Amino acid sequence: MSPCKKNLKETKSSNAWWRKPRFHVLRTQRTILTAADRKFVAVIVFAVLCWSCGKSAPANFERPPAPVTVTAAITQSVPVYIDAVGKIVAREVVSIQPQVSGRITQIHFADGADVKVGQLLFTVDPRPYQAQLNQAEANLAQAEATLSLAKVNFARVENVSDPRAVARQDYDTKKSAVDSADALVKQNRAAVENGRLNLEYCTIRSPINGRAGQRAVDIGNVVAASSGSLLVIQRLDPVYADFTVTENELTAVQRNMAKRSLRVEVRLPDDNIDPRAGQLTFIDNAVQEGTGTVKLRATLPNSDRRFWPGRFAKIRLVLDTRADAVLVPADAPQLSAKGSFVYVVKNDSSAEQRMVKLGQHQGELIVVTDGVKADEKVVVKGQLGVTPGGKVRIATQPADKEQAPAAAKAGAKS
Repeated sequence: MSPCKKNLKETKSSNAWWRKPRFHVLRTQRTILTAADRKFVAVIVFAVLCWSCGKSAPANFERPPAPVTVTAAITQSVPVYIDAVGKIVAREVVSIQPQVSGRITQIHFADGADVKVGQLLFTVDPRPYQAQLNQAEANLAQAEATLSLAKVNFARVENVSDPRAVARQDYDTKKSAVDSADALVKQNRAAVENGRLNLEYCTIRSPINGRAGQRAVDIGNVVAASSGSLLVIQRLDPVYADFTVTENELTAVQRNMAKRSLRVEVRLPDDNIDPRAGQLTFIDNAVQEGTGTVKLRATLPNSDRRFWPGRFAKIRLVLDTRADAVLVPADAPQLSAKGSFVYVVKNDSSAEQRMVKLGQHQGELIVVTDGVKADEKVVVKGQLGVTPGGKVRIATQPADKEQAPAAAKAGAKS
């Protein structure tokens, strides 16, 4: 054996004395630690089981009453209505146009002023038409003189006692002269009337009571007959409110209109005061193609100029009155997958969930057609903390004197 191999073998032999015992020690330690861990866990589990067996079961948890605000359902007569969006329209709109040509010499009003029937608005230069009238009057005078002479000449031949003394041709000539002169007089009289009418057209007056808009011409402008509008005048009292209803609602409108005159309430979108009442005065004679709607028109007073032509308005057409309707605050009903419901507080302070059918809003209230009776207490605030059948605690309950104005206010708005 070579010296190198011998040394390597001795080296391996010398290392063997610690490798094997060390590996055995480490393995033994790991096994002992694992057993200790298992014993510790078993002790902990045993202690927990003993503690659990010695402790009694906890009492059932009772949820505290939910604080809520309630109010009693009321009954009153409410209107049945149709809500729509409409537009205010002037009752009369007149576009002032010149009837004769000429130069504007005077303007007798201010833009935006109120005008009366017959009030002078514009003056067109009358001098050319005055001259035409003078000429027509002169021609009429000449024609009347010619007629007078023709009548005298015809009278001479007509009153001859002996018909043989006058030739028949001479008689017919003088009679024709009378007829021609008479026709000429009528023609000139017509010319005089036309001249007077043109002269009258030189002063343009208001045909209606209303409010003037902005004029389109100034003094010195030359206008032509029927060339365009000089001014628009609109009558603002009363005014119309035009709106539409669907063809499905038309039957109810016609049925109730046959019984009585239907009331219409009109309110501006930015107006918080009471609506203006008017009357339904017009239903169009056909349903509009494409939209399936029918045009309606209401007439309402407007002496205070509250409503202005062209403005949009909220319109409520009152069809009928429903007596003894049950109403609750509009905040009381909640919505679920099954529909609308309310919480009704019973005498034992428990909350009962009721499915309800809702009607139309009446101001801050809403009609309940089924599910709630009069004087039953419904929850209006705190519904999120209420569970069906759970107890509730009434935190605040509105007094009757506070409910009455709300109900009265709702009825007035409706």
